[in-house]
Amino acid sequence: MTSALLTIDLDALARNYRFLRDTAGVEAAPAVKADGYGLGALDVSRRLLAEGARTFYVARLTEGEALRAALGHGPVIQVLDGATGGSVARLLEADLTPVINSLEQAARWRAEARGRPATLHVDTGMNRLGVTLAEARGLAGWDGVEQVISHLACGAQPEHPMNGRQLAVFREARELFPAARASLASSGGIFLGPDYAFDQVRPGVSLFGGGPRDIADDRIAPVATLEAPILQVRDVSTGDTIGYGGAFQATAPTRVAILAAGYADGVLRSSHPAGRVWFDGAPRRMLGRVSMDVIAVDVTGCMAARPGAMVEILGRNCRVDEAAAAAGTTAYELLTRLSSRAERRYLGD
Repeated sequence: MTSALLTIDLDALARNYRFLRDTAGVEAAPAVKADGYGLGALDVSRRLLAEGARTFYVARLTEGEALRAALGHGPVIQVLDGATGGSVARLLEADLTPVINSLEQAARWRAEARGRPATLHVDTGMNRLGVTLAEARGLAGWDGVEQVISHLACGAQPEHPMNGRQLAVFREARELFPAARASLASSGGIFLGPDYAFDQVRPGVSLFGGGPRDIADDRIAPVATLEAPILQVRDVSTGDTIGYGGAFQATAPTRVAILAAGYADGVLRSSHPAGRVWFDGAPRRMLGRVSMDVIAVDVTGCMAARPGAMVEILGRNCRVDEAAAAAGTTAYELLTRLSSRAERRYLGD
């Protein structure tokens, strides 16, 4: 093999789903936007459907249409962008539920959707999408609202005071629509306790291996394993540099493995100098800048390093949260940056 290999463990995905659902004690509706957090929305959604998921969230209309074609007309598919201009006919055609984010969207849906219900997003303090609480009061007579949702800005930080403030606002919003179901928590919010669970939680990153606190969590199984073969092993002398810009200079004789993966495969360029891979039972540091197609890795003293040997970049030993932190980002970005160039293999489907 001369290319990177991305293995997606659907059994691990299913274990995460069951754990998150059971922890919340209510319906768990997977967020499978951004192509299932980079792991293939159609494949992961089929498995989650088999595990009992009956509601799915996507961001874009086109994501919803593709998911409907793959899953058929059983599950509910909610589109977080809502009823944007010109989208109503397509939403109806694909039997998709818009998440209404503004008074304009509410008016459009009520005028064009022939009585079909919708979900209402109330902004409780994140100041992204959603109607304000005051605007929600003006919609309180609308019996077409079958669900009310909001989104926590600091759900991954359990001690943050904003969680309590948003919870209080959301409770007010829910009271305006007593017949509607309610959903507030995503992955981090699931672990804030039963007050945040309501009728439904919307797990995302923790389904796919990311910890609910943006750090590795042993309760969450890794789902994605990214490996790359060694292309070449070379010796670098003291004082020699490696890679673009001479960002790494050897302070001693160094054995270097060049891996067939780079930022075109989703290994973030910012991974140097803190990035690590796993090979032959130990972590190995990245040397120099990540290139488009290759990474240099320190294998000094490692007799197993040879062309063709596979090196773990993400997986059980290189957890996605740890790799993301080394690159100065989060598991969300790292997973969704995984590219289609790596060969993909699904286990447990």
